[in-house]
Amino acid sequence: MPVQRLNHAVLYVRDVDRSVAFYTEALGFRVKVSMPGRAAFLQAEGSTNDHDLGLFAIGDRAGASQAGRSTVGLYHLAWEVDTLAELARIRGVLQENGALVGASDHGTTKALYAQDPDGIEFEVSWLVPADLIPADAQMKTLPLDLDAEIAHYGAETFGGVGVSVPVAH
Repeated sequence: MPVQRLNHAVLYVRDVDRSVAFYTEALGFRVKVSMPGRAAFLQAEGSTNDHDLGLFAIGDRAGASQAGRSTVGLYHLAWEVDTLAELARIRGVLQENGALVGASDHGTTKALYAQDPDGIEFEVSWLVPADLIPADAQMKTLPLDLDAEIAHYGAETFGGVGVSVPVAH
């Protein structure tokens, strides 16, 4: 049987307690297992997985990741939200935390880009439901006008249906 989906991600961070505070406050993760100062395993709010994110402390003297600048490595993680209203709420939280670094309209994906306290980039996105994707849709990168997207699709339209979320029968 082929790979089905990503089960979890693990990040090395300077200060695990600071990172736990960020991911719980900014993205709504909850702590499932904690080894204060050393490691933590977090679960996304809507997840039934035992953990979706692992954090391991390596100390305050750790250098910044050079992935994509001078070494190969992971560019970013992406988490999906169910509605544009939730994407707008998270945008506000990320702005309040000084973490928001970009917002893009990729056509079928509406995406926010942010950095955690260690500068690790991540994406939070809403996916256009399959039945609302135009036949001629193409990948693009334009500035995101979230208010216009909410006016077009509706704040509470459930995203990703038929794309990343099975269609209910």
